[in-house]
Amino acid sequence: MHQLKLINIFGDDKPAITSAVTAVLARFNANILDIGQAVIHNQLSLGLLVDFTHSESIDEACAAIELAMTEQTMRVRFNAIDEQSYHDWVALQGKPRYIVTLLSRYITAEQIAVLTDAVAQHGLNIDHISRLSGRVALTQTQDQSQTKACVEFSARGEPTDALSLRRAFTDIASNLNVDIGFQRDSMYRRTRRLVCFDMDSTLIEAEVIDELAKAAGVGEQVSRITESAMRGDIDFKESFIQRMALLKGLDESVLQNIAKQLPITEGAEHLVSSLKKLGYKTAILSGGFSYFGRYLQDKLGIDYVYANELDIKDGKVTGEVHTEIVDGERKAYLLQQLAHQEDISLEQVVAVGDGANDLPMLSVAGLGIAFRAKPLVKAEAEQAISTLGLDAVLYLMGFRDREIEHG
Repeated sequence: MHQLKLINIFGDDKPAITSAVTAVLARFNANILDIGQAVIHNQLSLGLLVDFTHSESIDEACAAIELAMTEQTMRVRFNAIDEQSYHDWVALQGKPRYIVTLLSRYITAEQIAVLTDAVAQHGLNIDHISRLSGRVALTQTQDQSQTKACVEFSARGEPTDALSLRRAFTDIASNLNVDIGFQRDSMYRRTRRLVCFDMDSTLIEAEVIDELAKAAGVGEQVSRITESAMRGDIDFKESFIQRMALLKGLDESVLQNIAKQLPITEGAEHLVSSLKKLGYKTAILSGGFSYFGRYLQDKLGIDYVYANELDIKDGKVTGEVHTEIVDGERKAYLLQQLAHQEDISLEQVVAVGDGANDLPMLSVAGLGIAFRAKPLVKAEAEQAISTLGLDAVLYLMGFRDREIEHG
């Protein structure tokens, strides 16, 4: 008959606690069935599930552990575990696991309370919680404009109603001004290899065609068409042809000046540099213009750029379209071609965009993220980020700040 004990040790974090307790267990021929620890603000919580079956005296072993921990000024608690309980626990192995990611400028108790209640109400059991963001200085509590916080919850089971759970998360995100990611855990989560970005209103906080239109004196007309296309009210190709016609006669000399003034989205430079450090390939798949895509490629270090060519003759924009327009379907096709070229599966691709013409590529990528997106796009996409900068994509990929910062 097996003799199982759950041993919990608490106290000020210090070196050699694990070594001390396992040295005692070794003297009594114990087997470690499970082990885990957490340290929060220098307070250690260490747990061990131990099989004393081959020990001559379990009481003597527990007494020796208690003495060793008292010498370390640590508290210890023992709980007997029956075999059936252990077998039930083992049976959970291999059950589906979901990752719930809470993203906000600042994490509050209310956010966690409401989110975890929704998880429990839909039949999932959280068995691990981890902070992915760095430590937050108290001086930042008054100015949250550039702070970022992320807590990741790992939950086992299958939701009783996945659609209802996603709706609950959407309501929570809207009511509490947070973002909530919900992904099935799999081997692909930390093995993505390619990240594809829309350009306008994603990598940059502008729609380039609108900036060109302002320079051409047709800003309001083009902006209205752009907004309609991004909402999905009109076909992207048709909107592109209409907008290009309005740019006829624009002087080529304005392009460089507009490129230099393009506002890079919060977190974009950090995200792309981090991805490069980690060995990822990156691509711009844009319904905008390759002139500006190449500018960002040089500035950020992007590997691939696919966008529309501005037709220019005698130093003037002709307003005509002579090449295949990069619309939503074209973006999805290019993403698939890049995946094939890089010899990776679509599950290993991340796509990020904000407009209706990004939905096709978001849907074929293993991880599709609507970034500060239009309502239609946000509703259709599997994942969405609205409260943080672009580098929050790293959290949805499962990375911690410390892993990125210290390599």
